[in-house]
Amino acid sequence: MKLKIMIKYGVVGLIGTALHFMLLIALVERFQFHPALASAIGFIVVLAVSYYLNRKWTFSSVGTSELRSIIKYTVVSVSGLMLNTGIMYVAVEGLHLRYTVGQLLVTVVIPLFNFVLNYYWTFRSDDTATVSLKRTQ
Repeated sequence: MKLKIMIKYGVVGLIGTALHFMLLIALVERFQFHPALASAIGFIVVLAVSYYLNRKWTFSSVGTSELRSIIKYTVVSVSGLMLNTGIMYVAVEGLHLRYTVGQLLVTVVIPLFNFVLNYYWTFRSDDTATVSLKRTQ
């Protein structure tokens, strides 16, 4: 993996994490949302922002179909959302941790999960995928 791509992905992740935390805290503290629901809403908002930034800046994804990459990104993100919500629910309801601690756990697990899938699957150019497929046959 290229270091430059990982750094860009990290910057986008920091932007997304800051936005996620701001939304989470606002929804819980100001509007009395359940932390798991507030975290899920934040995740969905960050999904749109991070897709755009990752496609255009991080991966400079010119060799992939826009529709194909948005579908793949959504699949990865929905999987991440389910994992995100599950971790938050277990942290708050099962382990009785403060919701911000639960979000810290989510912040460690989800970006790693998403990066690996997005790097190797979502933003992989169609040409690279075809070449790799031919090599395995």
